[in-house]
Amino acid sequence: MPSKITTAAAALAALQDDMTIMIGGFLCVGTPEGLVEEVLRKGTKDLTVIGSDTSFPERGIGKLIVAKRVKKVMASHIGTNPETGRQMHAGETEVVLVPQGTLAERVRAAGAGLGGVLTPTGVGTVVEEGKQKIAVDGREFLLEKPLAADFALIKAHKADEKGNLVYRRAARNFNPLMAMAAKIVVAEVEQIVPVGAIDPDEVMTPGLFVTYVVKEAVHEPGH
Repeated sequence: MPSKITTAAAALAALQDDMTIMIGGFLCVGTPEGLVEEVLRKGTKDLTVIGSDTSFPERGIGKLIVAKRVKKVMASHIGTNPETGRQMHAGETEVVLVPQGTLAERVRAAGAGLGGVLTPTGVGTVVEEGKQKIAVDGREFLLEKPLAADFALIKAHKADEKGNLVYRRAARNFNPLMAMAAKIVVAEVEQIVPVGAIDPDEVMTPGLFVTYVVKEAVHEPGH
């Protein structure tokens, strides 16, 4: 099997305007900031972005928001990035707020090949608008459909040349789920080790799911 290690530019060569991308991380912890920078350099626009949040104006997904590269964002909260709220209220960007657990389950459903998930979260609130309700044993649930993407941009602590990934503590967050739910998966990693250097019991995302591995260009202090 050839090595999956490549450059950010090569890994994102097929990324085009109007595509849907998932970006891992929680408030930029576990976010592949180098890959986000490459999206900015590439000039890709009108993206639909799926992520836990929109980070901060100067970090991660927030940079794409500020640069007006996103036409639609699906996230669980936007409060740490005032520009997202401004664009939403101005009608410049469509913002779909999804409860965080529901967001994770919808991504997982896509990766697992499921038709959706049933959740009581949001029943009787604005969250249920336009959604199918299903009664199970007398209790109402919302049918939440799977979320898939053209690209998943994820961050891991360590990878081998076959793309087997290990995450570090809370930086794992949405990354393993997103790695299963996209056509092309690009992992930005801090360390690249030889095949066999990672104990199989430590692998959190098998290389089967990973298309490309990109070495992190700059290790930020405190990251």
